Amino acid sequence: MATTLLPPEQLGTVADRPRATAGGPKRSPERLLSLDVFRGLTVAGMLLVNDPGTWSAIYPPLEHANWNGWTPTDLVFPFFLFIVGITTHLSLSARRARGADESEIRRQILRRGAMIFLLGFALNGFPFFTWGDVSGVADPTFLQRVVDRLYHWRIMGVLQRIGLAYMCAALLTQRASVKRIVTTVGALLLGYWVVMAALPVPGTGGTLGGFLLDVPSGTMAAYWDRLLLDWSGFGLGNHIWSGSVTFDPEGILSTVPAICTAMLGVLAGRWIGSEHPLEERLNGLFAAGCLAMTFGMIWNWGFPINKSIWTSSYVIFTAGLAAVSIATIMWLVDVHGLRRWTSFFVIYGTNPLIAFLGSGLLARLIYSVIAVSYHGARVPLESAIYQSLFASWLSPVNASLTFALCFVGLWFCILLGLYRRKIFLKV
Repeated sequence: MATTLLPPEQLGTVADRPRATAGGPKRSPERLLSLDVFRGLTVAGMLLVNDPGTWSAIYPPLEHANWNGWTPTDLVFPFFLFIVGITTHLSLSARRARGADESEIRRQILRRGAMIFLLGFALNGFPFFTWGDVSGVADPTFLQRVVDRLYHWRIMGVLQRIGLAYMCAALLTQRASVKRIVTTVGALLLGYWVVMAALPVPGTGGTLGGFLLDVPSGTMAAYWDRLLLDWSGFGLGNHIWSGSVTFDPEGILSTVPAICTAMLGVLAGRWIGSEHPLEERLNGLFAAGCLAMTFGMIWNWGFPINKSIWTSSYVIFTAGLAAVSIATIMWLVDVHGLRRWTSFFVIYGTNPLIAFLGSGLLARLIYSVIAVSYHGARVPLESAIYQSLFASWLSPVNASLTFALCFVGLWFCILLGLYRRKIFLKV
């Protein structure tokens, strides 16, 4: 999912300038392999949870929470946004060190953010025609299928949120002090809480949002999604996620706290790239992460942890858990040198955009578009593969998991080939 869109030579670099040692010459910027590993772990995890053999048989940790609460799957997206924030700081610092001025950096931020958003928007529309039944048309022409697709083309999505979060977080933290960043994050998260809980939701007879937080279609976030993304009243179709129709899990209002996730990643990036000894930086990440997790759990009592509406407690809790996870990987990889297990994740971490886009395109093709004849019925290609190769000898949950693992393994082979040829997609 998102993506640090940095060239491979910058991945994992934690300092943009030489460091001075006491009484000695300057040394080159150190490189923390742990950042590459963490990024790759989140990308591989994203493919694992997005591509099961069947959605009807999944181990609970590989499913999203039904609404409030969290599972390991609910950590993947905020972890990715957190690492986006870290590498955003490191990348922009490196550009300043190479002589780029602030206006040039702002143009780069806007260009990258817009490109990521547009790539996600294009992925949502692929293959740019409706492949199934078209409502109200018995035998639709290809043109009718294209038009119907336009009416139901989802506007928001994972890459779109990443693009917006990257762009806003980078601009809001550009040359900002730590105090200013903390104040901005605090104001945004508290403001989001007030808007979601203390204001009446339009169309509910004056009911305060806090009484509707358990109703997916009744939240303030859902109201704004329908207001801005559902154009059915104008005859232009509904552009909300088809899985809910009434709200979008990557919607407009809930993108605001997601920006804060990336901004907290920027703060972590500043600390990781600081002049302090590695052990001190590691201990700081552990301490800050544990405090954030505790505060997030306390806030959960008043504003439940919820990925679908990206609640403020969810932001704080997952950012804290991300910091602790990165610190743990740093301790294993960069302090104790336990690196034999890291190659798989590094391969994923150096080409996240290709991994996400390519796997998304392939999944759309085999899960939906391409149908084959299997036991006398027309079924999606994925279903035929799953039934014949996995479900025929494994229990449903194990067959579904094995299919997902094979999908992750397939993309590892593709990414490994690209890595060896030094082919990396960046914007």
